[in-house]
Amino acid sequence: MAKAKKKAKLPPKTKGRAKPKPAAKAKRAVTKKAAAVALPPAPELVVAIPKGRVLKTLAERFARAGVDPAVLLADDRTLVRDDPRSGLRFLLLKPDDVPTYVEYGSADVGVVGRDILMEREYDLYAPLDLGIGRCRLAVCGKPEDKGRIRRGSAAPLRVATKFSTLARRHYLSRGEQVDIVYVQGSVELAPILGLADVIVDLVESGETLRQNGLIEHETICEISSVIIANRVALKLKRERISRLLEALALA
Repeated sequence: MAKAKKKAKLPPKTKGRAKPKPAAKAKRAVTKKAAAVALPPAPELVVAIPKGRVLKTLAERFARAGVDPAVLLADDRTLVRDDPRSGLRFLLLKPDDVPTYVEYGSADVGVVGRDILMEREYDLYAPLDLGIGRCRLAVCGKPEDKGRIRRGSAAPLRVATKFSTLARRHYLSRGEQVDIVYVQGSVELAPILGLADVIVDLVESGETLRQNGLIEHETICEISSVIIANRVALKLKRERISRLLEALALA
């Protein structure tokens, strides 16, 4: 008669997960401690500023508020920059996005062109005009079309612009209906190629217009950069925001 095979002994069952080894516990503890140490201190204020050509001028102005200009002018792609010396945190954004971040509370204050505030409706305060980035919103086109009256024409004036609200408001104030063609960039091409009769765009020196054979027909409004503030932040952090505004104001 064959002998019965011996059953292999299995290790005893354990309830739940196996207990981590002391070394693993220590490693996790060190990792958590390092992560806690790496977090920057909470800033006194969060400031949204536009990337682009006004950044250098803004860095000089914010130096009055004790900000190290190198923080804003660092040649890298970091979009969140802390300045421990002044207690400010900066968000570098596209100009059109600055009011959105401030309105929804991701930033306490921001710097934006007045044209953006006028083009769209925001629930914000604008307590200070910085007087930088000065330019004008203007109607521009071919020299031979300046002063041409189209009120009796069957076809409405065709206007190429990214400032559709401001352009329409300008012409409606004079009782003129216009056909708005939304163009984001290279708007100077519109009258040259016959896409539109005129354009509404920002003009600083007028050099781009001249090089493309266009002129200013009329100025709609003057534009400059302003400080905007979140309504809740202005109540809760009024003293700190007031100190910043005083430092940024023109002498």
